[in-house]
Amino acid sequence: MGDLKLLAFDPDDLAVISAHVQDARVEIGDIVWRQADKRLVIGLHRLDWEQTLSGEPVPGRLIAALRFDRVLACKSRAIDITAKDEALELIGLEFYAAPEPPGGSVVLMFSRGGMLRLDVECLECALTDLGPDPIGDAGAPPDDLGGLG
Repeated sequence: MGDLKLLAFDPDDLAVISAHVQDARVEIGDIVWRQADKRLVIGLHRLDWEQTLSGEPVPGRLIAALRFDRVLACKSRAIDITAKDEALELIGLEFYAAPEPPGGSVVLMFSRGGMLRLDVECLECALTDLGPDPIGDAGAPPDDLGGLG
């Protein structure tokens, strides 16, 4: 496992990060919106796609942090932010440019229709691996996603 660190400043960069976080498990309590700092941080358990590509039969998971800076607003749909222990599955990330660049919206899509929309001054995202997930089993059934998978 390498210590993956990726930055995104445009939609193409964000597509690379989106591929790395596809199917990541996110507990709602690990979504932290720091409005005064204009920052959203999400702790997640992502699949180790590098293991998959190297031929491992059951890839492990990695603990990672996904950070968005210069966030003006954070809105959610179909996510109960009070259910801190509820788990979601992150499907992907998309950027929609505003009529006047460099601003726009980042949309994080989760299982069962859950979404976060971040209105941003500009696209500034980082994905950083923090280490292996000792209990993460990529082969776990969707029922382990709190019934949301």
